[in-house]
Amino acid sequence: MICAIVPAAGASRRMGTQKLLLPYAGTTVIGHVVDQLLAAALDGVYVVVGHDAERVIAELARRAVHVVVNPDRDADMLSSVRCGLRALPPQCTAALVALGDQPSVTAGLVDRIVRAHAATGRRIVVPTHNARRGHPLLFSLAWRDEVLTGFADLGLRGLLRAHADDILDLPCDSPAVLSDVDTPEDYRRQLDSL
Repeated sequence: MICAIVPAAGASRRMGTQKLLLPYAGTTVIGHVVDQLLAAALDGVYVVVGHDAERVIAELARRAVHVVVNPDRDADMLSSVRCGLRALPPQCTAALVALGDQPSVTAGLVDRIVRAHAATGRRIVVPTHNARRGHPLLFSLAWRDEVLTGFADLGLRGLLRAHADDILDLPCDSPAVLSDVDTPEDYRRQLDSL
């Protein structure tokens, strides 16, 4: 069983407005991300909210997702990943961390990552473009406790460093795996790529 964790708790300071609720492809940034995950071969989608939680929850109300609230409003992404991990059902064997502000990621890419994990037995799968690592990344919950208690200064990069011999780098033609939305310029680029 593989579930997605979607960190979506940030304050969008660099954007100047809640980026997750910006219009994108007939819905919103977060709506599109979640729709792609729901269309993929996953067993559940857990969205971790914080800033603007009520508005984000309202946007996702008609979608079959589990909402998890991160009580630490100033927390980093690792904190949201940990909140998501705590909420996953015990039968979940791996987590796919998909950024809430990465709307160009597709269900097809997620399915490739899931299939690569199953086919190779590698416990970490990271999509790459031009040899640069991006998101979403999948990791085995064999390391659940490690992520819950460690890597405070490094985030999930710490997991990758600790288990470098168990990573499958999955080459992708699209630069979408490297691009998220942090600034108005990023958002314009995402819209231009539609």
